[in-house]
Amino acid sequence: MSPFEDIRPYYDTEVNQAIREIIDHPMLKAMMNYTFPDKNDEYWKDLLLHCHSIRDFQINFIYPGVKRVLESSSNGLSTSGFEKLSKNTSYLFISNHRDIILDTSLLNTCLYEHGLSMTTSAIGDNLVKKQFLRTLARLTRSFIIKRGLPSRELLDSSKLISEYIGKSLLRENRSVWIAQREGRTKDGNDMTHKGVLKMIAMASDQGESLLDYFKKLNVVPVSISYEYDPTDILKMPELLAKARSESYVKGENEDFHTLLSGILGQKNRIHIHIGDLLTGQIAQISKKISGPAKQLKALADLIDDQIVSGYKLWPTKYIAYDLLYQTDEFKDKYSSAEKAYFEARFHKGVDQNDSVAVENFLAMYANPVVNQKKQRFSIV
Repeated sequence: MSPFEDIRPYYDTEVNQAIREIIDHPMLKAMMNYTFPDKNDEYWKDLLLHCHSIRDFQINFIYPGVKRVLESSSNGLSTSGFEKLSKNTSYLFISNHRDIILDTSLLNTCLYEHGLSMTTSAIGDNLVKKQFLRTLARLTRSFIIKRGLPSRELLDSSKLISEYIGKSLLRENRSVWIAQREGRTKDGNDMTHKGVLKMIAMASDQGESLLDYFKKLNVVPVSISYEYDPTDILKMPELLAKARSESYVKGENEDFHTLLSGILGQKNRIHIHIGDLLTGQIAQISKKISGPAKQLKALADLIDDQIVSGYKLWPTKYIAYDLLYQTDEFKDKYSSAEKAYFEARFHKGVDQNDSVAVENFLAMYANPVVNQKKQRFSIV
């Protein structure tokens, strides 16, 4: 039995049986009715019962579903940087993380449309507690990261995840997507947690340096930017608790509610940018910096620079910056109509008498501008 049995996606030989086990599930019916609004149930059920691989499932069901989401809840998806990727090459995509499901779904949609292989993607087990969602995750080539474990079990789990990532990249030539931090970024500050990098490096060979291992993985940062975050108001309770040094406990179905809101809520424009392959720059770090801790920080900073600089600054980001800092520095970046729309949404969703709430909501949108200014990148 595979050591990855508890975390791996389905094998293609298991796909059809897994589909048959959920074929009559009401959530699958809702998904398929949304994806194929003009077809009766017998149409998509027959297609599903003839599906025998993850790729077929992704192309014939998930891909048209994502396209429907884009049509109904966005003003389009734009991309940049995909021309830098090569076919038949596996990449470790380290990405900022704003939406539970869409980040990976949209990346895979773009990879497919550019004739590139889709990824295997990390997902927290807190998001797949319902058996249907776990089955769906495994059908879309997700591997499960266990959360909230005691320290010893966490170490063993991290080693297993690291080995799975290494196997996917180096033995199976399968690209991997993983977020730069545990959980979504809620305050707009996309910063790589060194713990994620440490975990990935656990599968390095004995005596192999951390950076030598990362050089083999074809690390590519990814930036995804939504003009509007459909879960912005939903993120406020946790942000406010943090700002007030209070503990925050999620509601029983909070993750699932956020998941649906992220998929179906209005996002306006979306952009995905593929950063540079970091192999050469990682080699330079190993020559200039000594010591694992300093090298790890330099690698995290390198990834951050790529993600922050590749992040598309929509008018909402500039509007929030000018409102937060009471300036008109970026007034040429947005129209009066765009500002009025943002302010109407802001006033409706946030108590204007709560200065902490006001500041945190605006910072959520403004921080990408702040970070690009800090890193002295050209803002376009």
